[in-house]
This record gives sequence, structure tokens and C-alpha cells, in this order.
Amino acid sequence: MKRIVLAGIVALLGLCSAQTSFAQVQIGIRGGANFGFASKPAYMGSLTPDFHSSIGPTGALFLDIPFSDRVSFRPEVSYIQKGVAIKEGYDLNIGGFTLPLGATIAYQSQHIEVPLLFKFNLSDGPVQPYFIAGPAVSYAFDGRIRTRASALITTRPFDVDINYGGMLNRWDVGAVGGLGLAMDAGTGKFFIEGRYTQGFTRQVQVPVVNVNVRSRGVAVSLGYSFPIGY
Repeated sequence: MKRIVLAGIVALLGLCSAQTSFAQVQIGIRGGANFGFASKPAYMGSLTPDFHSSIGPTGALFLDIPFSDRVSFRPEVSYIQKGVAIKEGYDLNIGGFTLPLGATIAYQSQHIEVPLLFKFNLSDGPVQPYFIAGPAVSYAFDGRIRTRASALITTRPFDVDINYGGMLNRWDVGAVGGLGLAMDAGTGKFFIEGRYTQGFTRQVQVPVVNVNVRSRGVAVSLGYSFPIGY
């Protein structure tokens, strides 16, 4: 599987390099926040707490390789924090005084991700809305379980490192879709972008039991791109 993905990336990049002799290639950078969460198996129902989003950073370097005036290929190399959070709490009554107690447990995984996106410009002019879509492959190089407790104050986080392998999957293959708005700024472009990522790979591998937990995320980014040649 990994060799097939790598071969596909090499083939696409080769195709793009052959297609861009007539058009100007841009290089860009973006950064922002990713709101990571995960699907919850239906059979778990009320047996487990609800999953909440876990907020983390994301950033990327990318190329914008035009195929035409409206369509371009946008390969990226990105860093993204994925994850999910569980929040539990209750009120403790002490002599008529109510003290809220709670805890947040967040699974946070650090990924290198390679989205291979196609960008479709929806209009011309100084402000250009656009749509992006395509597959993405990511690899978790680090991860942790972060716990915080709260009462009158919130405690400092307590982190436990994750050892991947066995039940937890480092690899994730998914799809990306999003909308953006680019604005001319000198020779380059500023842009704001929102995207949704859906993972297709089960992140928890348990023998016999099918634990259908897949990663998801909504990211918001700001960025800038500029031309590097013809």
C-alpha cells in the first residue's frame, strides 16, 4: 500500500512538471488551527462518553501548479495535530455551595501529511474564491494523552507518551475538501481557507472486535503564495 501511494505521488509530480511549461508556478505557506475529532462506533452508544474536538496547530508548504486558467494541482507537505477529547464533569454540593468538578482527556497525535489537491478557481479578478479537493496520506510521528482536571482552577496538563504499533495505527489515508478566498497582494496572493478532512483508515486495531474509529478534522488557515517561475 505504501509503495503504491509513493508511486502515485511520483507519477503525479512528473505529470505536473511536464504540464507547467506554459504557466507560472507558485509556492506558498499556510498556517492555522485544526479542530480534530473522531467518529464513534454506533454500538458503543451511551456506554462511552461523547467525543469532543481537540484543537491543535497546522501548517504547510505547497506548490500551485496551473493546468489552465481555472484548474491547478496543489501538492502539500503539512504538519497537523489530530485527535479527540473526552470531557466529564459533575457538581459537588458542599454545605450549600456547589463546586463544579471536571476532567478533560485528549488524545493528540502529531502528523506529517501529504495532501494531493486539485484547486478550482471559481472566478477571476482581484478576489478569487476557489474550491480544493483530493486525497491525503498522513503518518503519526508522535502522540500523547493529555489530562487536565478542573475545580475552582484548572490544573497543569499531565502528559503520557503514546507507543504506536499494535492497537494504534500510525498511517491514515483520507480525503480533503475545502473552500478558500484569495486576494491579490503585489506579485503574490493572500488567502484564507477552510477545509474538512475525513480519514478512511481505522485508527484502533483490536482483534475480533471492529472498532470503527476514524479521524476527522476541520481546519482554518491563513496563507500567502508567490510565483517562482514559468
